[in-house]
Amino acid sequence: MKLDKSNFSEWYDTVLRESGLYDYGRYPVKGMGVWMPFGFKLRRLVLDNIVRRILDETGHEEVLFPVLIPKTLLEKETEHIRGFEGEVYWVTKGGHEELDIPLALRPTSETAISYMESFWISSYKQLPMKLYQIVPVYRYETKATRPLIRLREVSTFKEAHTAHESFEDADKQCKEAIEIYKRIYDELGIPYMINMRPSWDRFAGALYTVAFDTVMPDGRVLQIGTVHHLGQNFTIPFEVRFQRKDEEVDYAWQTSYGISDRIIAALIAVHGDDRGLVLPPKVAPIQVVVIPIPQKDEELDKKVREVAKEITEGLKEKGWRVVLDDRDDKTPGHKYYEWELKGVPFRIEIGKRELEGELTVARRDIRKRTKVKREELDQKLKEMSEEFFNNIKEKAWEFMRSRIVQTDDLEEAKELVEKRMVVEVPWCGRKECGLRMDEEVGRVLGMPLDKDAKVKGKRCITCGREAKVIVRLAKTY
Repeated sequence: MKLDKSNFSEWYDTVLRESGLYDYGRYPVKGMGVWMPFGFKLRRLVLDNIVRRILDETGHEEVLFPVLIPKTLLEKETEHIRGFEGEVYWVTKGGHEELDIPLALRPTSETAISYMESFWISSYKQLPMKLYQIVPVYRYETKATRPLIRLREVSTFKEAHTAHESFEDADKQCKEAIEIYKRIYDELGIPYMINMRPSWDRFAGALYTVAFDTVMPDGRVLQIGTVHHLGQNFTIPFEVRFQRKDEEVDYAWQTSYGISDRIIAALIAVHGDDRGLVLPPKVAPIQVVVIPIPQKDEELDKKVREVAKEITEGLKEKGWRVVLDDRDDKTPGHKYYEWELKGVPFRIEIGKRELEGELTVARRDIRKRTKVKREELDQKLKEMSEEFFNNIKEKAWEFMRSRIVQTDDLEEAKELVEKRMVVEVPWCGRKECGLRMDEEVGRVLGMPLDKDAKVKGKRCITCGREAKVIVRLAKTY
C-alpha cells in the first residue's frame, strides 16, 4: 500500500483505517465512527496525560451530566436555541409512548449546567466555579461529514463551564482558557493561530468567541478549540443568582470552552508523513517496538529472541509502552512497515551483531538508525524522545507559518485563498465588508490575537475606508 500525503483526503482516510485508529463509513449511521483499540488508547493518552491533567492543575473539577436535555431548557436562552435548532437530534418517544416534552441529545451543555448551577450557587464564596466534562455531543451535521473532523456524534467533547462574580473575572478566565489551550497544543506539537471570531460567527449566546485554528496539509484551516465569554446570557434566564460581598444579589457571569475529536484529527494530520502516523512519544500508544531478526542457526536464533525479550521486559519495568514483535509469519521488513504506519516512535532491532555489541535503535521521525549501549538504553530513549518531539513540533510550526501571507489587495487575496493560503488583510471593521469577504474571498477567521498585526495607514480591501483591524481569511473545514 502506497501513501501520498500530498493527496491529503485519501491519505487521511487510509491512515485512520489501516493504522487501526478509527473505523469510519461502515457503521450504519452517517457521521458516526468506531474508535478501534489502538485509536482508543491514543485518545485516552491525549485526554488523561494532557487534557485532564492540565485542567485539574488549573483548578477545574470534572463532572458528568446527562446526555438528554429537555426542550424547555434549550428554549430558555433564545439566541442559543436559534443557533442550534437546525442541528438538534430529538427524542420524542419512550418505548411506544409519546413524550410530553421532547428531549434533545446534548448538542452542548450551557443550558443544562446553568440550570443546575441555579441550585448550587448562592454566594460569592462559591465563585469561581470551574467545571468540565468529557462526553459525546450530537449535532445533525448536514454538510459532508469527515471522520473526526465533521461528525454527527462527537465522541470526545471536552467542555469547560465556569461561573464568576463579574464580567472582569469571566474575562480573566477566558484569558486563562487561552493559556490552557496553548499548553495543551504545545504539549502535542500542534501549531495554532488564535483568532477573535467576528460578531456574526460567535457561539450562540456568547458576548465574544476566541478560536484556535490550525492549517491542515491541504491548506484548509481547521478550528481545533473555542473559548466563549457568555456574560449573563444564560444566568439571567436560568436564575443563577448569588449574594455579593456587599450583600446585593447579582447574576453570575459565565464562560465556556471546548475541544473536540478534532484534537486527534489535527495530531494525525500535522505530524504524519508518506509512511503513516508520526506520534509524539508522550501520547504514542506504543512507544517502542522490539524486533528480533531471525537467524538461520537455531541456537543463535534462540539467543536473539531471548535478548529481545529481556530488553522488552527491562523497558516495561522502566515504564515504557513497549511491544515485542516476534511473529514468525512476517518478515522484518513487513514488521518495520506496519509499525511505521502506526507511528511507533522507536524500533529496536536485535540481530547477531546486537548480541555482541550495541543495540540498533531506529527513530520514526527521521528514519535514522542509532547505536546505543544496552545499559544506556533507557536514558538514551528519554533523550531521543525529547529530540523527536522538538523535531516534529518545529516542522509543524514551519509548515503553518509558511501558509500565512499578507496582502492589501482584494483580487490578490482571492487568488491566495484559492491557493489554500491563510491571508491577512486590512478591514474597516464594518459587518457588511466582513460579510462580503466571507462570500467573495474566504471565511473570515477573525482578528489575530497571537501577533501584533500592524494596521496603521492601511485601507480596507473591500471599501477603501481606513482599516481598523487585520483579519485572517482562509478556506476552512
